[in-house]
Amino acid sequence: MKKSGKVAEKGRYANRIPGKCLFLLLSLLLFGCGTSNDGDTSETGLEELTKIEVTEYEGKDLSSLTDFRENSIKGPQYIDIDSYKLTIDGLVEQPVSLSYDEVLDNQKYTKVVTLHRVECWSVDILWEGVLLADLFEGVDVQASADTVIFYSEDGYSTALPLQTIMDRQLMIAYKMNGVVLPPERGFPFQLVAEDKLGYKWIKWITRIELSDDADYEGYWEQRGFDNKADVKP
Repeated sequence: MKKSGKVAEKGRYANRIPGKCLFLLLSLLLFGCGTSNDGDTSETGLEELTKIEVTEYEGKDLSSLTDFRENSIKGPQYIDIDSYKLTIDGLVEQPVSLSYDEVLDNQKYTKVVTLHRVECWSVDILWEGVLLADLFEGVDVQASADTVIFYSEDGYSTALPLQTIMDRQLMIAYKMNGVVLPPERGFPFQLVAEDKLGYKWIKWITRIELSDDADYEGYWEQRGFDNKADVKP
């Protein structure tokens, strides 16, 4: 991962996921894949963004903003950025509530990472964002914390081990393919959970909790999905 608009190595994964796709697809059908907001469609806006998004990097094609399928639990969330706060709390000495601009005051990083969905499709996207490790420096994480729980505007949640986040230098993204995330893609922030399946890539993040609950189960994990969510080669 590199700073200041330069891209580190591309995600190392194939374009399909072997294994448990059928089970996961049946689970999605059983519990629902989410709905879009009543009477609202932003396909036109997304199509406009495709005119300015980055489409390749160093000769390698990138996926488009429109290459995603809508499968959030309540449809796209439209967050008022003027009142938005990202809360970081839990097992920390100095909990904070940061504005959008305060989050972006941190060093930016860019990286091409593949997002793999459990429905057996994937996208290669150029992400730009802020390292979680940098955000955690400002809150003084307590020694007992071993888990990071992420909460979304729509009530969705998921968690990852703190050590995983630090070792893999995971970030929350505010741009994809060179454009600010549209609401459909998680504005203001989406977790770039490299090496993890798509249900760990939480969008519309409003709160990050440092915890010692290593067994915490989020929305899909409570419904039978693997809590590790590792992408299999």
